[in-house]
Amino acid sequence: MSLMSTSNLTKETLIKMFSENKRCDGRKLTEFRDFEITYNISNKAEGSARIKLGKTDVVVGVKMAPGEPYPDSPDKGNLIVSGDLLPLASPRYESGPPDFPGIELPRLVDRAIRESGMIDMKSLVIEEGKKVWTVFIDIYPINDDGNVIDAACIAAVCALRNAHVPELDKEGNADYDKKPTKKFPLAKDINPISFSFFKVGDSIIIDPTREEEEAADARITFGASLLDEKLVLNSCQKIGETPLTQKEINSIMDTIEKEFEKINQKLKKYL
Repeated sequence: MSLMSTSNLTKETLIKMFSENKRCDGRKLTEFRDFEITYNISNKAEGSARIKLGKTDVVVGVKMAPGEPYPDSPDKGNLIVSGDLLPLASPRYESGPPDFPGIELPRLVDRAIRESGMIDMKSLVIEEGKKVWTVFIDIYPINDDGNVIDAACIAAVCALRNAHVPELDKEGNADYDKKPTKKFPLAKDINPISFSFFKVGDSIIIDPTREEEEAADARITFGASLLDEKLVLNSCQKIGETPLTQKEINSIMDTIEKEFEKINQKLKKYL
């Protein structure tokens, strides 16, 4: 059974094409679509970015507000990631309370960023144990033509790199009208990238279009980054009952290693 609804004819056609190492757009099975980044989408956000990954289009904004730290981390700031999957982006989305995809999307982006150590959470402390910056990362898909998770992660990284910390007034409140000068506290060389692998029949593909994604039997998503110039995996989540073989996992690891460098170099052109 596929992760999402698709016709049997479409799925059979895709399975046959993938078995012959073919895709409708001419890409290799483990090749990302080209992407472009645009900054300063919102004049109200502390940082914002828009990614166009093929026809998939996602906007991410970063907002900051002073507040109390979490009880278990009085010496660190707070991070909250949210996603708004609206019907305008895809007929798969419905209005109302978020369903599983709406909950999973921000969760995966949160884990990829948080566990990479990209954000210096201790530098977000205003007064230890009393007041810290809470960082809100808001994800808004405009058009879902597949692989929103990986696209949103790239856009979130760019929005964070674009962000500034608001000034505080005499009462310790954020002064959003005053032009900020302090850059957001981020590790210099850590840019986490999300890699979602989809199993369709006996083939593994990355960065699927909407039709390819709807035909998938399983998906596994990894958050990857560099630590001391070495590639590390910071997060992992699988969905779908169809299992992955050891051979497929080994192939996935090889693909992450190869594709990370390509995407990271392309990403650096926009940072």
